[in-house]
Amino acid sequence: MKKCEYCAKEISYHEMYCSDECQDNAFSFYDMREKFQKFFSVINGIFVLAIGISIFLFSFMPSAGLIGGGTSLTVLGVMYLFLPFPPDIMIEKYKLKKALFITRVIAGVLLAIGAAVLIYGIFKLI
Repeated sequence: MKKCEYCAKEISYHEMYCSDECQDNAFSFYDMREKFQKFFSVINGIFVLAIGISIFLFSFMPSAGLIGGGTSLTVLGVMYLFLPFPPDIMIEKYKLKKALFITRVIAGVLLAIGAAVLIYGIFKLI
């Protein structure tokens, strides 16, 4: 059987979504992704680059590297929490609802690790 593109319930082969609610949720996600994709990509690129710079900086000034890396991870975690845009391959495999949940869990982990590293860097600075 074919599965709903949003919630992964079994549906007939000539349908794409199991209900109007799933269709509305999927369309609102795709509209939001289209609207914020450029902003998301720029912020993602900047802070992933900042993580690399922070790792390099850690070897010379450990507290500055920790603070930079912690800040970058925290910002990425917040961004993925509010703008969860999973890759298309993840959406195809898990369908949209589960892919959004997995992305938000990853965002929570990023946020927790980033906050811990940031706090440790601040205490190491003091």
